[in-house]
Amino acid sequence: MRIETHGQQIEVTPAMREYVETKFKRLERHFDQPLEVRAQLGIRKPDYLAEATLTLAGRTLHADAGAETMYAAIDILADKLDRLLLKHKQKKIDKERGPRGENAD
Repeated sequence: MRIETHGQQIEVTPAMREYVETKFKRLERHFDQPLEVRAQLGIRKPDYLAEATLTLAGRTLHADAGAETMYAAIDILADKLDRLLLKHKQKKIDKERGPRGENAD
């Protein structure tokens, strides 16, 4: 998994970068294929904003989150990305199985 972390109107400290990597590591458990995540941290007063674009084979997922602290925004963002990946994985499984009525005989 490759994670890029950038700041917009904010300096990304090593602690923030490590926190993002720790939170996003759990996304790997959903797919065997390599994932690429580009996270952008910024300020939209009065809140902190965290955005991420996740790229996997043939698909790009995007999520953003805002909160009173940067770490809270990163937590919310990681949860949103986790749900997006689960939803994508379920759609992929359903597509592979085919229509529900096809095997009902």
